[in-house]
Amino acid sequence: MNKLKNITHTEKKRKLIGKLFIQVFEKEAKKHNGIKFLAQGTLYPDIIESRSSTGSKTSKIKSHHNVGGLPKKMKLQLIEPLKEFFKDEVRILGKSLNLINEINYKHPFPGPGLAIRIIGKITNEKIKVLQEADNIFIKELIKNNLYNKIWQAYAALLPIKTVGVMGDSRTYENICLLRAVTSQDGMTADYYNFSKNFLDRISNKIVNNVRGINRVVYDITSKPPSTIELE
Repeated sequence: MNKLKNITHTEKKRKLIGKLFIQVFEKEAKKHNGIKFLAQGTLYPDIIESRSSTGSKTSKIKSHHNVGGLPKKMKLQLIEPLKEFFKDEVRILGKSLNLINEINYKHPFPGPGLAIRIIGKITNEKIKVLQEADNIFIKELIKNNLYNKIWQAYAALLPIKTVGVMGDSRTYENICLLRAVTSQDGMTADYYNFSKNFLDRISNKIVNNVRGINRVVYDITSKPPSTIELE
């Protein structure tokens, strides 16, 4: 939180978190003898989006904390056994190894965490609000047997506030954006088409139970042109 204070630029967020990510591992490694390697679950889409794969014909989309966000000098040597695989291929591998479904089919979660789901400045208050909203969203997906039909789902906070009415009082609170997509390999994706009843229910539940949110919107943009994450 100290490093991210007043940081709003998405690439700066990713670079700072990537550097801290390595520093923490290096610090912990010093407490033990003979640790020379850091194993990461880097996937091929991470590499494609983090740097040009051809050197000239493709551009960097964003710095994943485990690829483009890493510091140039590291004391630990990287081991990335899955870096040439897509997510669907990794899940086939996981299934062949009898990995339990709760792990094998768990939705992807970004390395920079909620830092790229809170657009703009990050505060402890915003983190708490977002955690509560996201928890309600994911629990409702599981409860309604929708979780395994979706590639990735999450809640995010937009950097604007809007006027609302709760009871007889005026509110001026955050907008919560919900995102849920279907995909095979993460390179392309389409939004999940929820029923109106589900969207009504989840919107009401978040607004009524999370202090700090008075409006919920649903992202219906595909990838491309958007990315799955907001930043």
